[in-house]
Amino acid sequence: MSSKRLAQHSEPLLHITKRDAMVWYKGVIIRAIAIVAALIVCSALIVLLTKLNPLDVYSEMIEGSFGTERKFWILLQNIAMLLCISLAVTPAFKMKFWNLGAEGQVLVGALASAACMFYFKEVRMGDTLPLVYEAPLSNAVLIPMMLVASMAAGIIWAVIPAIFKAIWGTNESLFTLMMNYVAMQLVAFFIMVWVPNGSSVMGIINPNTESGWLPELFGQKYGFNILIVGLLTVAMYIYLKYSKQGYEISVVGESENTARYIGINVKKVIIRTLIVSGAICGIAGFLLVSGTNYTVSKDIAGGMGFTAIMVAWLAKFNPGMMVITSFLVVFMQRGAGAIATTFGLNQSVSDILTGIIIFFIIGCEFFINYKVNLRTKHKEG
Repeated sequence: MSSKRLAQHSEPLLHITKRDAMVWYKGVIIRAIAIVAALIVCSALIVLLTKLNPLDVYSEMIEGSFGTERKFWILLQNIAMLLCISLAVTPAFKMKFWNLGAEGQVLVGALASAACMFYFKEVRMGDTLPLVYEAPLSNAVLIPMMLVASMAAGIIWAVIPAIFKAIWGTNESLFTLMMNYVAMQLVAFFIMVWVPNGSSVMGIINPNTESGWLPELFGQKYGFNILIVGLLTVAMYIYLKYSKQGYEISVVGESENTARYIGINVKKVIIRTLIVSGAICGIAGFLLVSGTNYTVSKDIAGGMGFTAIMVAWLAKFNPGMMVITSFLVVFMQRGAGAIATTFGLNQSVSDILTGIIIFFIIGCEFFINYKVNLRTKHKEG
């Protein structure tokens, strides 16, 4: 057998190579094909498992998000909160600092807001215990105080692992992940302190005075949440794309050695970037307490700290694209809940459909970034 034929037989049937930068519209086409393929697979699964008409199921998913004005505003609110946390993790992940602690940073931010709402009250003392609580501060003073306190709490929770990483090279993934559980227990502890009967559930804070509650905007409860996150999105886009700090984040993410070679203080960049991430997580905690739930709990973030990582990654850390990916994820989640309720399906069925669609969307990124080459046949001379 000739050397050419030996080389041909030793060459793998398939090999994968990195693509050059793809034209944007081709990426859109590939993602659209992935979504259509996912819907086809989901349709077959719906017929197989439930015997329902897939069109009815998809119609109900749309109805669950856009059916009424209230549903639409809730959709926007959910998108805003997921987007806010996605913006928070973006600078760290772009720097290749694997911050898995956004959930905890949001929690301590929410706890700081709740503490301001709870403690800054005028207390009329009875014989032994405070009997009546009234807010001594107007919302014009209390709400900015809550915002600052939440940002400070988020910063502290993010900077602790950043300092350990920058100075001692600790594993930031494990460090930030473990701090989530510490934050959860802190929230549980304060709830037990604040609730007289020692319950693990805290009710609405200041329901009569609405002290510390964000006012309505556009006649909507969630108006300020959406506006603030919209402004944050624009600010983060400018920060990452046009600022010196954004450039330094990109360089450190590409190579710490290169960053040091050109004179960038890597330790400073790591700590400064996590200050930004922690501050935005703190803002998310503030919005969840002051503009959404008016209370605090261990589950107030609802796992968004982890979902946000997927949103940021799918958008390639582009704040503008995160608006689209946040919408897609929230729409799927709300639609899944709607079909489970309307058709009496097990929640697991709706979660399976959501998972399939997200799997196809994530999977299509492979074909955007890489291409599969078949073994070519060599002609013998």
